[in-house]
Amino acid sequence: MKKHSILAFSTIVLLLGAITLITANSKKVYSKTAVNQTPTHKIGDAVEDFNLKNIDGGLVSLSGINADGAIIIFTCNHCPYAKAYESRVVALDKKYKALGYPVVAINPNNIGSNGEDGPDENKISAYEKGFTFPYLKDENQVVTNSFGAKRTPTAFVVKKENGKYILKYAGAIDDNSQSAESATKKYVEMAINELLIGKNVTITNTKSIGCGIMFKNV
Repeated sequence: MKKHSILAFSTIVLLLGAITLITANSKKVYSKTAVNQTPTHKIGDAVEDFNLKNIDGGLVSLSGINADGAIIIFTCNHCPYAKAYESRVVALDKKYKALGYPVVAINPNNIGSNGEDGPDENKISAYEKGFTFPYLKDENQVVTNSFGAKRTPTAFVVKKENGKYILKYAGAIDDNSQSAESATKKYVEMAINELLIGKNVTITNTKSIGCGIMFKNV
């Protein structure tokens, strides 16, 4: 009996050790902390052009949208906060695309960290939710880090000036992540409305509320 007890105890210890090792290794591969904590783009800076794959397999660049500006939104498929904003993002595109500020959505999450954020899942989400804008995949996460995005959803408004896209706003889409009807400050709309009448953006930065972006460790 004593031998069986010792054998059972040893087995449990080995199993716990294996679980600890697997957990430790997984933490080495994936992280919710950005590789580059300091964003390249700050308010007033020219945003670097990007060229990312859309759901149809084609490449979409910022310079190729040929507009007065853009609403760049980092979002994803699995995050409940991102899902809560999907209809609002569609509404933003429908309202402002004709005014020169279309939406460009980017999924920044590492594919290996969540199976819901791969290219196929992007395509399904775009069709199911009726996206009227590009839904791009930032596979190497360089664009995500350059903007300093850390949560989904996070919005960035850029305006074209002298051939360059200048960052005018960064942060939350509005002030209520739970309900569009309860939002009292629609930050993205406020920023674009000011830009459309030639004014400087009054509120340039806000804190976005959402899920931490899943980054690859280098």
